[in-house]
Amino acid sequence: MHRYFQFAEHGTTYKTEIVAGLTTFLTMAYIIVVNPAILQAAGIPLGASMTATILSASFGTLVMGFLAKRPFAIAPYMGENAFIAFTVVKVLGYSWQAALGAIFLAGVVFTLLTVLRIRGWLAEAIPLNLKYAFAVGIGLFLAFIGLNETGIVSLGVPGAPVNLGNLHNPSALLAIAGFLLISVLTVKRVRGALVIGILAVTAASIALGLTPLPHNLVSLPPSLSPIFGRLDIASAFSVKAIPVVLIVFIMAFVDTIGTLIGLSARAGFLDAKGNLPDIEKPLLADALANIVSPILGTTTTGAYIESASGIEEGGRTGFTSVVVAVLFLLALFFTPILTITPAHAYGPVLILMGVFMIKPVSRLNFDDMTELVPAFLTIALISFTYNIGVGITAGLIVYPLLKLVTGRVREVPTALWFLAAVSLLFYVVYPYH
Repeated sequence: MHRYFQFAEHGTTYKTEIVAGLTTFLTMAYIIVVNPAILQAAGIPLGASMTATILSASFGTLVMGFLAKRPFAIAPYMGENAFIAFTVVKVLGYSWQAALGAIFLAGVVFTLLTVLRIRGWLAEAIPLNLKYAFAVGIGLFLAFIGLNETGIVSLGVPGAPVNLGNLHNPSALLAIAGFLLISVLTVKRVRGALVIGILAVTAASIALGLTPLPHNLVSLPPSLSPIFGRLDIASAFSVKAIPVVLIVFIMAFVDTIGTLIGLSARAGFLDAKGNLPDIEKPLLADALANIVSPILGTTTTGAYIESASGIEEGGRTGFTSVVVAVLFLLALFFTPILTITPAHAYGPVLILMGVFMIKPVSRLNFDDMTELVPAFLTIALISFTYNIGVGITAGLIVYPLLKLVTGRVREVPTALWFLAAVSLLFYVVYPYH
């Protein structure tokens, strides 16, 4: 295992990789509960959905670990699950089975494009400035999620889209204490600072009665039979479903590429041209997960931005992903205890990710407006629309447009024009209502 994952080349150890895997898992374990809760609105049974969520995350992350050998965890995407539940099913009237069929088709296309090396070709066409913007935007997005999840920032306040939360709330105060604790430990270079912070806040929350202990520590996983293999591929082939398939495809496509590049920039995996070597392997892991997840009964899966927490703890190889995958499998039987981590315990880690991932902003080209404007739009819209796909597609459209009108069209690779066209199509077919 030590040789297979090239520990020596990456300057890492089993201890570092295990701590990194545990950190990533604790930071993203909320998906075990949150994803089924969202998909329940689409009519997908809660218990079976929880099992599907865990199995799809474990499968994708194992493939990422052993095939791509990267410390990136895979799980059902937040945002895409809400789009399926509330827009595709509740508003547009599709069945959840047809929606899963659309995701399956997208996964098949992803796989074909990856095997043919087209996805890698497209990813390498993205300008270096935009790649830096992806990393910064994702970092700020994580910070915004953390601030909202912990109650430090509140949404939907009359007269303002965001506002200061109620800092008299004990959970918000615990989150602030957790953020300060992790920051101090990080400054002092204490290994495992993120895990220590998460566990300390969780313990304090239990002691204060804010987080109840589960009645059972071990339980059998709910049966997968109500949703396993129930996807409706035929309906996804209908003309009416084309916009849904396109949106699912584009959202997953840009989210995955943006996340992989952003995480790789933080981990130091990018080469001198800003490309991720052997990017086809993590893309293939993502594509295969998108075929398996709808069969299991859950929505679009892909590389998780919370993987940044494990990277920050020193995770540099696929062994980190293997640890995450094993922990997800254990969660099948220890769901009651593994899912008690409250938002005010993992939220401070997400906020700190914004600190860790802001560094590439110094590499942006501030002297060239044709480079700066697309980068700014990408960073701003990822956070302000609460959607990675919206920010990335906006940057991909504006970048070649500005190069065209300034007479610098030769700076735009052919593949980037294709990405711009696909991104524009996203806004055309998106069901805004």
